[in-house]
Amino acid sequence: MTQNIKVEKTVTINKSPEELYRFWHDFENLPRFMKHLKAVEVKDAKRSHWITSGPLGGSVEWDADITEDQENELIAWKSIDGADVNHSGSIHFKPASHGSNSAAPNANRGTQVKVVMAYNPPAGAIGDAIAKLFGEAPEQQLGDDLRRFKMLMETGEIATTEGQPQGQ
Repeated sequence: MTQNIKVEKTVTINKSPEELYRFWHDFENLPRFMKHLKAVEVKDAKRSHWITSGPLGGSVEWDADITEDQENELIAWKSIDGADVNHSGSIHFKPASHGSNSAAPNANRGTQVKVVMAYNPPAGAIGDAIAKLFGEAPEQQLGDDLRRFKMLMETGEIATTEGQPQGQ
């Protein structure tokens, strides 16, 4: 029996929905902040080919189709039949609301970026449990990816401590 796993994360980014949508919609940008994503090749206006890191240094590949595209608001996708990883998802770009007590009611508060993904792990729930043991939990990955997306969009770079010497 396959078990569908759903992951949902939201982050507020101090950029306009238009700018964030435009950057994300160019799928070839995604490996810049999605750590486990090796490459995305856009095949046409609807279909793209994805390559991600897999277990034991391998790769997992699939094709996905855009199922819904609302400019500056929403991109939804689904893997095509026969993909290594059966999944679907969406990303929503919504102007962040501000409190009624705001001194500047029309001030830009950035954009709420919400990602929702559902998938069946290649080895079902057991594969998901093993992945979590190795720090590869999808909830963690998605949260980390969104934090890197926020840094990249707000500062133009991703802060990291990788490769730096450890203090004592």
